Amino acid sequence: MTNRAATSLVKPNRPRFTDVAGLAAMVSQGDSLGVGGHHFARLPIALLRAIASSGIKDLHYVCWAGGLSLELLLEAGAVAEIDLCFSSLDIFGLPPRFRAAAESGAIPVRDWTALAMIQALRAAQQNLPSMPFQLPDGSDMLARVPGASAASDPIAGRAAGYIPPLRLDTFIVHAQRADESGNVQIIGPRALDFAMVGAARNVLVTVEEIVPVGALRQDGRQSILTRNQISAIAPAAGGAYPASCLPFYVTDYRALSDAFAARETPLADNLRTPPEGVPGPLQAAAKVRAETVLAMPALARSEKDISVEETIAVRIAAELDNESFASAGAVSPLANVAYRLAKATHAPDMIIATMSCGHLDIAPSPMILSLIESLDCQTAVAHAGGDDTYSTYYQAGAVTHEIVGAAQVDRRGRLNTVALRKPSGGLLRLPGQGGMADVANMHRDYLLYLPRHSAQSLVDGVEIASSARGLLTSAEREPMGYRTGKALVFTDLCVFRLDQISRELIVIELMPGVTQQQVRDATGFAVTFDPDCGEVPLPSDDTLAILRSRIDPLGLGRLEFVSAKERGALIAEIVDADHVMVERCIAAQRSLIES
Repeated sequence: MTNRAATSLVKPNRPRFTDVAGLAAMVSQGDSLGVGGHHFARLPIALLRAIASSGIKDLHYVCWAGGLSLELLLEAGAVAEIDLCFSSLDIFGLPPRFRAAAESGAIPVRDWTALAMIQALRAAQQNLPSMPFQLPDGSDMLARVPGASAASDPIAGRAAGYIPPLRLDTFIVHAQRADESGNVQIIGPRALDFAMVGAARNVLVTVEEIVPVGALRQDGRQSILTRNQISAIAPAAGGAYPASCLPFYVTDYRALSDAFAARETPLADNLRTPPEGVPGPLQAAAKVRAETVLAMPALARSEKDISVEETIAVRIAAELDNESFASAGAVSPLANVAYRLAKATHAPDMIIATMSCGHLDIAPSPMILSLIESLDCQTAVAHAGGDDTYSTYYQAGAVTHEIVGAAQVDRRGRLNTVALRKPSGGLLRLPGQGGMADVANMHRDYLLYLPRHSAQSLVDGVEIASSARGLLTSAEREPMGYRTGKALVFTDLCVFRLDQISRELIVIELMPGVTQQQVRDATGFAVTFDPDCGEVPLPSDDTLAILRSRIDPLGLGRLEFVSAKERGALIAEIVDADHVMVERCIAAQRSLIES
């Protein structure tokens, strides 16, 4: 990994105003480039397209997430190195260009823990030679993070991780507004935007609109990047499309689905904002109020049979109570269903945080694909950045639950979400561990799930331990300031508990109709059953009705439990149903305004 020598991060008090092409021209060959936004929210798509079309090469991509932003740059052949924590296209699965680059070895990919990246950015921001961070005990990740090392703390004597500064040449981000002086407004979750701004020599911003000085003070919950942190600004209405930029427009999932399916045409060509601007329905959807949706009649699905994902979601919901603080990460339909169900039924006082803790303490509104972000943004008590929430909640041990999906789990409850070795000997790249290597020890309860229980997914030992519950017992956890709770693994066949004495998985419950022999046959290690092993109860009719009509009317929870071949058809079905449901919500909002 290259990291250029420290240069001044001080910028003029007045940023330059230009256009999108002018911003793209300020990115230099070989730059270490950070990208702002989060998942499909506030991505600087217009600027990324301009950079990609400029012919620039040898960029060093540095970001918490890869996803759509990285795919655009890889398609253009602009990237020479990649440093990230995670890369996914959310409900659309793994990014094909990232996978191809990583699996072929054509481009070096370095995996970071989220906390190491946050602290490395902070070290650059604060002009420090290094920053400490809690070690990801039990995982293999420390050895994979560039420049990270473990050392004894000079005061407490306890082992900690240390990371040098991570400096960026250029950081690009899309925001809602800037005023005529150059102050930039961000509404909603901030991801790692503030830390990356602080670590960057050059900060380039596109905005939906430029407003008079003083106008930003009229908005409610917002974050401001002051003008002396910004290098240049360009107006770009619809500059995040087809990603979202609230309160202007929501994500266009149909456009994204079509773009990802059209493999024969360049992705950049399929992500253009229409000449007439962002489609009106997307703008209208952004104006739908949470109160309107919550007051609408039930949005019921018509399934009769109880599915395995519904049984698991209800079983996970039973783990939550009024003292729970549950966080849902990047691609977590099952977690979202379980958390919202618990809060809507037996745990009204629990705290739910979505968008990787960017939306804090949301209401359990229905999971309507195009409206999830908007409804959560409206009902959240507060908005935050990933760096803030690590310091305030995760590292403090305040988060009780964050259920995480895995591709592979071993008998000691260690995950692998980085890469698998194929039978042919080739590499199968996975999305990465995100922030799980850090928080697996920080959460009170350690909850994992495997949608498909098989000998390939439950193995004797993972190839790469991307995260693990290295601190398991009270004696190990309490000195670190962490609470001790349960460690469970849910599959479509059973529920395992990570035993504190043997430190191995033990089956404590079977899914309805599943036998012990079925579990033995489908597991890649010798299975131990708890003497009191019982059966997971089926959801009650009342609970199932709430889940289907008020929590997950589109059946998003199904996405993680279908095969790759079935996924495309299911996404198409969900996108179509989402379109109809959003139209109903827009009509209800208009009716309310007119009355």
